[in-house]
Amino acid sequence: MNSILYFDKMITPRIITLIYWLLALVAIISGLASMFGGWEGFTFGKFLFGVGIAVGGILGARIWCELLIVLFKIHENTTKIAERSP
Repeated sequence: MNSILYFDKMITPRIITLIYWLLALVAIISGLASMFGGWEGFTFGKFLFGVGIAVGGILGARIWCELLIVLFKIHENTTKIAERSP
């Protein structure tokens, strides 16, 4: 418990995984809403736009979450190096 209270152990990397899946779900729902929503009915252009929203949203969320994880990995490795040095 002390490691969490004094920020020696990070809990955010675990939370980032959950955030990624929530963002992916939002991207899929947004893509589907774009594909099939509206008064115009189904068109091929709307379908492609919806697929683009879903794929682009998932890809963007993945890149953003990976960049955040990289920061925490740098922190972990820096901590290991600091613990090994005299």
